[in-house]
Amino acid sequence: MRIFVTGASGWIGSAVVPELLAAGHHVVALARSEESATRVAGLGAEALRGDLTDTGLLAEAAGKSDGVIHLGYHHDFSQMAEAADLDRAAVDAMAPELVGKPLLFASGLLGVRSEDDRPETGSHPRVANAAASLALADRGVRVVALRFAPTVHGRGDHGFVAELARVARERRVSAYVGDGSNAWSAVHLTDAARLVRLALDGAPAGSAVHAVGETGVPTRRIAEALGRGLDVPVESIPLDEASDKLGWIGQFFATDVSASNDATRALLGWEPTGPTLLEDLDAGHYTAG
Repeated sequence: MRIFVTGASGWIGSAVVPELLAAGHHVVALARSEESATRVAGLGAEALRGDLTDTGLLAEAAGKSDGVIHLGYHHDFSQMAEAADLDRAAVDAMAPELVGKPLLFASGLLGVRSEDDRPETGSHPRVANAAASLALADRGVRVVALRFAPTVHGRGDHGFVAELARVARERRVSAYVGDGSNAWSAVHLTDAARLVRLALDGAPAGSAVHAVGETGVPTRRIAEALGRGLDVPVESIPLDEASDKLGWIGQFFATDVSASNDATRALLGWEPTGPTLLEDLDAGHYTAG
């Protein structure tokens, strides 16, 4: 199949593209810069220059494709509403071209535990977008929500755990909130990429799949692993100091974001095999250098 991928040069996308190519698909990858175009071409994909604001280009690319994997998102926590609006417009542009075709889109686990859960749409603008996208199943699109764990980990990750490491390195202390019993789901990058490929082949319209290798890693254990790797002390901080001491990630690190993967494994025959988050932490992927 000819698959159009947004976010193909990003952390998850750059692992998804080789998975798709190995399965025999032709990948057309949206690239917003020459650097991104060179990167996706190096992976073996056909680069299409443009970005998520180019709704006409998105519609045209979707129409020429047998399916779309929408991983691109403007990750700017200071402009969450604007980022959600941009994402919604991109999906709205592609949807009319995807009747009878798969549309897989990146989502998260906030407010859900199982694949059948549907969170309150007012909790976050991206949650409302996910609900609207899943409703495209009623219009004949084989739409699937790819709910990624808060940490898709591995060597080279620059996401949430990397930010926690940066703060711990800067403050010379690794902190967790309260007793640190709240947990984050986690998945290794290679497992997440394989799940996307399996979902493209077999997930039904209107479904959600959980890219969750570990259902919940206590945040205290994450902080302790960072402390070992950075050779800094580990401390508990109260919730009302989370933002002051951890910055923008503080309140999120205080949140429980654990979820099941039972239905996803049963549906797609997916079994995570990559290293655990703590194994990657202890290997120095977030603390070396």
